[in-house]
Amino acid sequence: MSTNISKKKRDDLLDKIKQIRAFIAAAPQDENTGNLLSYLSELEKDVNGKKYGLVFEEHREKIDEVLDTHTPVLSEEKDLFIDNGGQMNFLIEGDNLASLKLLEKTHKGKIDLIYIDPPYNTGKKNDEQGGGFIYDDAFVDENDMFIHSKWISFMDKRLKIAKKLLSKDGVIFISIGKEENAPLRILCDEIFGEKNILGQIVRRTKTTSFRGNYFALRLDYILCYCGGNVFPKKFMDVTDKSKYTKIETEGRYKGEAYKDDTAFYLSTLETRPNQRYWIECPDGELVIPPGETFPLHNCDGEKATPNNGDGVWRWEVEQYKLKKEYLSFKKTSRSPLLTPTGEKAHWNVYTKSYFCEKESDGNIPTELLLDFINRSGTKELKELDINFLFPKPSALIAYLIQITNKRKNIMILDFFAGSGTTGHAVMKLNAEDGGTRRFILCTNNENGICRDVTYERIRRVIDKEDYAASLKYYKVDYVPISDRMYYEYADELLRHIRELVELENGINFTGNEEIAIVLTEDELAAFIADKDRFAKCRRLYMGHDLLPDEEQEAALFQNKIDVSIIPDYYYRDLQEG
Repeated sequence: MSTNISKKKRDDLLDKIKQIRAFIAAAPQDENTGNLLSYLSELEKDVNGKKYGLVFEEHREKIDEVLDTHTPVLSEEKDLFIDNGGQMNFLIEGDNLASLKLLEKTHKGKIDLIYIDPPYNTGKKNDEQGGGFIYDDAFVDENDMFIHSKWISFMDKRLKIAKKLLSKDGVIFISIGKEENAPLRILCDEIFGEKNILGQIVRRTKTTSFRGNYFALRLDYILCYCGGNVFPKKFMDVTDKSKYTKIETEGRYKGEAYKDDTAFYLSTLETRPNQRYWIECPDGELVIPPGETFPLHNCDGEKATPNNGDGVWRWEVEQYKLKKEYLSFKKTSRSPLLTPTGEKAHWNVYTKSYFCEKESDGNIPTELLLDFINRSGTKELKELDINFLFPKPSALIAYLIQITNKRKNIMILDFFAGSGTTGHAVMKLNAEDGGTRRFILCTNNENGICRDVTYERIRRVIDKEDYAASLKYYKVDYVPISDRMYYEYADELLRHIRELVELENGINFTGNEEIAIVLTEDELAAFIADKDRFAKCRRLYMGHDLLPDEEQEAALFQNKIDVSIIPDYYYRDLQEG
């Protein structure tokens, strides 16, 4: 019988605390005894704390201090607006913890997919394996005794909000290096749930490398979790359409692209008796996969006989009866198939794979990725004349989006946007498959990265490829709230409501005659009085506390204007506080 030694030690310590508490409670009570009892309660709470999981030194960042006394708001950089039709996307410049807190107001439970590429925390500047880590404007090098706990503390706060943003079947992918792979896995198990891990992908980062003390470094990892209480549908590998070179000429798939796959494969037949049967070819010849012994009857429609052969058809006999139209026959003198007499057959048999079906019924993806090396990402930026160290290739992000097998109109978030690879991948994928996916990118502006790299990449890609995509550029600002009543700064917050409405609904008020926003009674009256503007408007976003009078209600109804009430949850938490 095993003994939990740690539990025994905790129980002994709790018993001692109980005895001390009883002794203090029996003594004359004053301020000191009250304080001692309070201290004991804190000790008891610590003793009863976490028993298993990731234990780390918690650190507060400068942004935590700012958020204690300020509330974040968004301000648009209107000169940086990119208007090229298509979906409205967003780039937010600022500390990503503040950005996430704003997104928690507008996108809680609405993000379908998150991809992030946080710093790998190698302890080395400009390290090609993923880079070092800047914490509170200071580089955390490998000699910092809190190098790991600072990183985990930093990620913990952000991932907890990320979980709230994910839809009920939402998925998050996190790229990471060997330095923090293990602790990140434990952290994600705690935040998303140990059973919610969908996989850990191993990615080859380069084809050749001779750096490293004991092994050449050529790998990193991608953790994948589902964030809600519903598991996503089965992942599906990406199908290469270029391999589907034939066009069907008859039947229900007439006009569809297809390819021929070999109809049999090698197997231990004792475990697959129903995949060994005769198939009749167009001239009546019966064929079977190669093997050592042969059934003496045609198993079309009958149960196959087990034998010691080494070849089986792809399908069991019941599937074969239902899918005969998927077979393709080719007459050849080099067929690997056999006849009932054990001679070489004159036909080879193939199964048709239609591209239109593979799009929704493909193979599950592998956890080993060999084709998305970092050099491809560097080449992409070089072609755009942008300098950035070790970006991920956009093909990698596009692949991760595709294998989730989600709709083509999902919302995608990257709150470590870096060079903007995720935005590039989303626009490219939409152009390829006609999708209407949208993205939100968040990054700070350290060394001008947001303005000069992230934004510039998106702008240049749209110009170069003429992607049907638009982008709004927001900056995180802060409104002081410490020692002020809500009504004292409410008007300041009101000036930033427009951006939150745009962000939540994926719209643009500027220069758009079909939508409008009113937040005060004066704005509502002015809007209705502007006959030209009023006549062209189709949707009005109205503050939740506005009450139009009967005349205004009638005017909105007669002009067939849909009214959307702006939610009060944007800043409700402040009012309640």
